[in-house]
Amino acid sequence: MKHLQGLSAGKLAKAAAVNVETLRYYEKRGLLPEPPRKESGYRVYPETAVERLQFIKGAQALGFTLTEIRELLNLRVDQQATRTDVRQQAYEKVQDIEQKIAALQTMRNALNQLIEQCHGDGPTAECPILDALPQTGLGLSPETAQR
Repeated sequence: MKHLQGLSAGKLAKAAAVNVETLRYYEKRGLLPEPPRKESGYRVYPETAVERLQFIKGAQALGFTLTEIRELLNLRVDQQATRTDVRQQAYEKVQDIEQKIAALQTMRNALNQLIEQCHGDGPTAECPILDALPQTGLGLSPETAQR
């Protein structure tokens, strides 16, 4: 009979403020190691899984994707990794954020111009905002227009 110490999926999910499906998803994505199971088949997570989930949530809050988070987790345990490796990951994320900010500013400026052109209470058939939307993303690249 397996008598394992640790947290059930429900208790871990509650402690980390995620749902049980998230735990399973993180296991599939390689973010959370698959835990041992009781004879009943229930997963038993180590106490350290709470801290790992907090790390994942913190990285998500900073904009890291799950793939990037897995890379960061791997850097934590890689004996050959250095702070430079981690700093590079963070630098690349900052660059990504800067690009997103620039795209958002472009969208805001385009919308503000359209808002200025859409005055009065005329019919919507002559609305500059509605007329501009089908056009090529208001001059944005297709990638930016989809964001």
